[in-house]
Amino acid sequence: MKKEWKIKEYLGDKELYLKMVKIAIPISLQSLITVGINLMDTIMLSKMGDAQISASSLAGQFINLFMICCMGIGMGASVLTSRFWGMQDKTSLKKTITIMLRFVVIFSSIFTAITIISPEWIMRIYSDETPIITHGITYLKWMIPTYICTGLSLTCTIVLRTVGQVRIPLYCSISAFFVNVFFNWVFIFGKLGAPRMEIGGAALGTLIARVFELIFICGYFFFIDKRIRYRLKDIFMKCRDLLGEYIRISIPVLISDGLLAFGNNTVAMIMGRIGETFVAANSVTTVVQQLSSVLTTGVCNASGIITGHTMGEGDIKKAQRQGYTFLFIGFIIGCFSALVIFLLRGPIINYYDVSPEAKAIAWDLMNAIIIINIFQSMNSILTKGVLRAGGDTTFLMAGDILFLWIASIPLGGLAGLKWGLPSFWIYTFLKIDQIIKCVWCYFRLRSGKWLKKIKGQA
Repeated sequence: MKKEWKIKEYLGDKELYLKMVKIAIPISLQSLITVGINLMDTIMLSKMGDAQISASSLAGQFINLFMICCMGIGMGASVLTSRFWGMQDKTSLKKTITIMLRFVVIFSSIFTAITIISPEWIMRIYSDETPIITHGITYLKWMIPTYICTGLSLTCTIVLRTVGQVRIPLYCSISAFFVNVFFNWVFIFGKLGAPRMEIGGAALGTLIARVFELIFICGYFFFIDKRIRYRLKDIFMKCRDLLGEYIRISIPVLISDGLLAFGNNTVAMIMGRIGETFVAANSVTTVVQQLSSVLTTGVCNASGIITGHTMGEGDIKKAQRQGYTFLFIGFIIGCFSALVIFLLRGPIINYYDVSPEAKAIAWDLMNAIIIINIFQSMNSILTKGVLRAGGDTTFLMAGDILFLWIASIPLGGLAGLKWGLPSFWIYTFLKIDQIIKCVWCYFRLRSGKWLKKIKGQA
């Protein structure tokens, strides 16, 4: 009877699942909408040929690098904001937000300057094919103003989630979806009297949507929100006393996500040099991967928020039990996502207007994704949710850097550029770090060493 009770205990209770669903569903829906935007972009641009869809995909890698850095800044701050919310220390919560926003402005300025000065250099990192570079430059020039818009709206969204405010970001994403799709249709194809801009139109549609998100999210965050009550004047508040704690907790997250993003960009560079067809095939599968991970994203965020609140309340044993529960949920979601990809891969691939060669490669990549997705779901919930919320950010930084750079990138590069292996094995090696991290983080969860207190916590 004692063993049976322990199993039930680690599977979680009704209260935990209700709280998780309340947070995870709106975030998952928001992720689904984001994927929908990417899907529509890809479908519309696929009608312009492999070169333009490849250019937008590769140029988007540099923008994704910035977005992941911003997510690192925001998620690093969320470790503290969720903990301070659990402690009901709103002064420290506001100081954390202030530091976060200052970092966002710095990073936005850096990426904006690089894109203005060297768009061609950026594209040559990813490809040496002239058509892709030319189209990519066009795309990047239109995207210059999006950095500050995306940085502020993304990080403010993450903070709102940590205090349980998940509906406002969802409403914003729903509205932004229609804004993006409408203006993409208008400017890509030249509808309603607008000029036919093709890839430039896709970028302009995205820019308009990003400006809309900035007005919606930041307007609410700075002027309406009554939970945190953070206002524009708080940007100038003194927060030096919390800077050390922020750096200790948040900077490893920023470094981890930043280097992970840089590693993913290196993966994109490898794909770009394999050829235009491989890049086009990966563009098709990228949307499918994002679509299959929407539930994981929701649970990942929910696990981080719930674990942070539990740690803020000082219940360490409960946080450990919840960690096992979230790992089990990650396994179930991973298997479900793999089944969905298996059933829908054919219709999805055939829907795209890409070359037969790109479709054949996409099919091989889908087979690899089915396997990897199970491991990725579990390790994402641990690395980006539970363990990070526990304050174990330095350990996670080491894992992200280690396995990506000593396993995935070398093996993927050799498989694609030297050994000439089939697409299935190239992609599997490029993502092998997901499998390794899953096992590594499971043993870290078991050890209990990830449960760390923060300054001012009893």
